[in-house]
Amino acid sequence: MTSTSSASTLRPAEAEHTATSDAPFDSATGVQLLDPSGARQRNDRNEPYQALVDGLSLDELQQFYRDMAIMRRLDAEGTALQRQGQLALWVPSVGQEAAQVGAGRATRPQDWVMPSYREHVIGMIRGVDFVDMLDMLRGNTHGGWDWQRTHFHLYTLVIGTQSLHGTGYAQGVALDGLVGTGDIDRDTAVLTCFGDGATSEGDVSEAMIFAESLHVPEVFLCQNNQWAISVPVGIQAARPLADRAAGFGLNAVRIDGNDVLASYAVARSLLDDARSGEGPGFIEAVTFRRGPHTTSDDPTKYRTRELEACWADRDPITRYETWLRTDRDVPQAFFDEVEQQAGDEAARVREAVLHLPDPEPASMFAHVYSEPHPVMQAQAAWLADYEAGFADEEEQA
Repeated sequence: MTSTSSASTLRPAEAEHTATSDAPFDSATGVQLLDPSGARQRNDRNEPYQALVDGLSLDELQQFYRDMAIMRRLDAEGTALQRQGQLALWVPSVGQEAAQVGAGRATRPQDWVMPSYREHVIGMIRGVDFVDMLDMLRGNTHGGWDWQRTHFHLYTLVIGTQSLHGTGYAQGVALDGLVGTGDIDRDTAVLTCFGDGATSEGDVSEAMIFAESLHVPEVFLCQNNQWAISVPVGIQAARPLADRAAGFGLNAVRIDGNDVLASYAVARSLLDDARSGEGPGFIEAVTFRRGPHTTSDDPTKYRTRELEACWADRDPITRYETWLRTDRDVPQAFFDEVEQQAGDEAARVREAVLHLPDPEPASMFAHVYSEPHPVMQAQAAWLADYEAGFADEEEQA
């Protein structure tokens, strides 16, 4: 399905909050701590979150930039590897780094993350090796990483399903007594991630209903990147998505998703509330998917170059770099170091991907179910017989 990117085709209420309008994010409607020019914003709306940012050390602030810059470089490597036939598919996250890094850095070690399929840098923050993500997208494995160690669950390609998983897991956390104890190293929250398109799925509405009804320690992170593949968000919702969550009773906050400080501060605040037993929260991070939905998509068919240029001017990494240089006097040497680190990591990843071993065909049946399953056993036996037939033909030849 495709649609025009002209705001004139949208109802007035839609044009007020969709990327097809001339105002991608209105700071009067949500939290923005850094404006697109990199200037710090202080007002009544932002005041509850200022202390969280002011309390960050320079090392922590620099880590935000390091995360975003390295992810941007690895994103380019993922695209190149797919174009060269080394991956079956790549899912870019260019433009969404601030929303992800801020939220990812706001989690605590005991928290759990339920991702969709684009939260690469959150996975890396949680300890997932980027090579393991590419191993999955190469088609070598059903999953690729140890989610029990990283507390970063496996990717979910079925749109919105992870929202129910997150709510159910958060209910389990509450039943285990890991909420509201006052121990910051023990109290646990779940961060559940999805895009604007997922909010049209019944699963997401059901997850929010149950999350509020059961008062679970969960924060929903909706990265409103403006396009559910080719459908603009204004076609799906005539009001900001945060309003929809508020209708379910969640503490919903709309933020500038290209502002890493806003993402961190709001996510940390809502996650702290969830851990302390104050119930679920919802973040609508207004951002933009700068690239295609996946490498199988062509965004030029449904949006204009003018729109893309508008959002390029609001690039989250450029904005944050400007603030670090002007407000925190971070020297050029730091940015040179990060660039070198990103290049070294990209080279490591490329070398590792090119030498990933092909999996044994029978391994595709090994972990579909937690226990032996007769259907899987039958299919594995059929494949073994099929493969053996080729060996017999070779011997006869």
